Amino acid sequence: MADAIDLFTAHWNRERPDVDVSPMAVIGRIQRLSRLLEQELKKFFAGHGLEFWEFDMLATLRRSGGAKGLTAGALNQVAMLTSGAITNRIDRLAAKGLVERVPCAEDRRAILVQLTPTGRTLIDELLPLHMANEQRLLAVLDQPNRDQLADHLRTLAESLGDTPAS
Repeated sequence: MADAIDLFTAHWNRERPDVDVSPMAVIGRIQRLSRLLEQELKKFFAGHGLEFWEFDMLATLRRSGGAKGLTAGALNQVAMLTSGAITNRIDRLAAKGLVERVPCAEDRRAILVQLTPTGRTLIDELLPLHMANEQRLLAVLDQPNRDQLADHLRTLAESLGDTPAS
């Protein structure tokens, strides 16, 4: 069975046999899969009244913020967004009643972003459904192949500088 990338590389090999287009077999598939997965996730979250970025922000606060929450700067590091974009996203989630800004007890100049009880309930209910959806998307791969793919993708991501913020 062939995919679009097989067709593209065959065309290039015919038109430019002097150029090694083998990297396209990996990069092209990663790019196409990214778009396909994004479409699937967008559909899933829309079915729950959310956009993917909203889930991502709520999930970040749930897994990393604890009861205290996170500063906008800490959220910014994880999301790799500009400070203006993160402020806009916090504002939009606050308008939905999913997060709130509270003064930091240790540093009165700092503001923390916390999940509201509604936000926490939503993320706790949605996480298992999201994981089931991701299981569905990966169903064609058995666990050893998933593990191997995850290892290879991690190696590639790390080589390009994608490491956790300290």
